[in-house]
Amino acid sequence: MLTGVEIRLNRILRKGKMLCIPMDHGISNGPIEGLEDPHSIIYQCESHGLTSVIINKGILKTLPKPTKVGILVHISGSTSLSMSPNRKMLTGNVEEAIRLGADGVSLHINIGGKEEPEMLHQLGSVAYECHKWSIPLLAMMYPRGEKIKDPHDPEIVGHVARIGAECGA
Repeated sequence: MLTGVEIRLNRILRKGKMLCIPMDHGISNGPIEGLEDPHSIIYQCESHGLTSVIINKGILKTLPKPTKVGILVHISGSTSLSMSPNRKMLTGNVEEAIRLGADGVSLHINIGGKEEPEMLHQLGSVAYECHKWSIPLLAMMYPRGEKIKDPHDPEIVGHVARIGAECGA
């Protein structure tokens, strides 16, 4: 018998692989050219081999019909208008995502800046809730902040990825 996580992963992945469009940038960047009609884009994804999309809860709440692609609800954000755009705060929670019909949740975490401790705490809390409710978690881990000299350095990227895994993602 499949577990809740396996059932949800089967909606997000196809044959163990994921081809996903992130459409969660409306909070951070405002309206984005080409994404003016997110519902239409989501339904187009169904016939183009995409396995899933990442959207904010407001978009999921207004979908007129179920999708054939997996839905990950992004539950953190900040805006480009902020004095601290690297400080991602929770904008939702796991239980709400499940209630809305999400197959998984995603969370943005920046490592290397003064905001890191708060975001790591959020990651730990969200990972706990995901485990509790058997829902997959995609941790978007970014080397970004005052302590990061080269965000593309393989050792830094590896360390940041390891942090996400060690925290339960």
